[in-house]
Amino acid sequence: MPADKRTLDPKDRKGIDPFGLGRVKEPKGSLPQQADSVDPSLPIGEDELLIEVECLNIDSASFHQIKQANESDLARMEKHILDLVARRGKHHNPVTGSGGMLIGRVTEVGPKFPVEEKPVKVGDRIATLVSLSLTPLSIRKIVKIHPSIDRVDIEGHAILFATGLFARLPSDIPDKVALAVLDVAGAPAQTKNLVKDGDTVVIVGGGGKSGVLCAYEAKKKKGVKTIAIDYSDAAVARAKGLPFFDQVIQGDARNAVAIFEKVREATGGKLADVVINVANIPETEMSCILACKPKGIVYYFSMATSFTRAALGAEGVGADVDLRIGNGYTEGHADLSLNLLRESPVLRKLFEETYAG
Repeated sequence: MPADKRTLDPKDRKGIDPFGLGRVKEPKGSLPQQADSVDPSLPIGEDELLIEVECLNIDSASFHQIKQANESDLARMEKHILDLVARRGKHHNPVTGSGGMLIGRVTEVGPKFPVEEKPVKVGDRIATLVSLSLTPLSIRKIVKIHPSIDRVDIEGHAILFATGLFARLPSDIPDKVALAVLDVAGAPAQTKNLVKDGDTVVIVGGGGKSGVLCAYEAKKKKGVKTIAIDYSDAAVARAKGLPFFDQVIQGDARNAVAIFEKVREATGGKLADVVINVANIPETEMSCILACKPKGIVYYFSMATSFTRAALGAEGVGADVDLRIGNGYTEGHADLSLNLLRESPVLRKLFEETYAG
């Protein structure tokens, strides 16, 4: 179904606007991600891309917050999402500050969109690799909410700026599986850069999709020991069933001292060289810092992370660790992450069983 036309003078969309500044409604002059609201109306600009959206893969921290705020009631969650997008012109959770990503079909390519750098044509099915928190979005209808996998099937349109990143959907991996992987592609790509041979790697939230991808990537290095930390029985059981975790710890990562003691015991007092946080709840910063050895690295990929809490917390306990804030984009991250499923039948089976339905 083609996207709905809006009553906007086409002359307002002339010229080059690679950052989408002209779509910002409030406050004027800010970038779309920092804006309180953006304008998703049509027609598109000369250097924009129009996407007919099929589904949203909402960031785990954001979906968890929406689910909690609405007591897991699907009708209330639907209204919450519709109201949020109608108010802000994008899916930008004001509590977590995060969004997610989408799958859709390209229905229009602006004449000045940089197709030489980013080859794309009408009819291509793509997954966006930039956050929904900056992507102009209009929802006509929510078709179905999938609460177990943070996905929302919709009818609507989205707009990608000239600077926006996207990936064509692969032919050998089911669309919704690819979406689940691409949503967290930055995490395993950064793991490849951070982990060295012989490291001990602790993954907080290890039983989730980003956690298992990080663990698999980490185990490619020689002599690496991987330890998963997760809270729920289901996540712990999932991690224990995977061959790329050497040890699984069940615990609440909001209890920093308890996690520290468990990691210290698991590592013979040495602690971790690298701690990766992919938890979808807040207040897990200090457990990661305490679990990390001096001069080690703590990588916060989770969108529930508070930089203030992490920085001041590390200072408060005298922890000389390197704090890294996760960037959802790393060069080559889409291909790297999809290739993990091609390499590992175990990973592929897990993702297909969990996300293909």
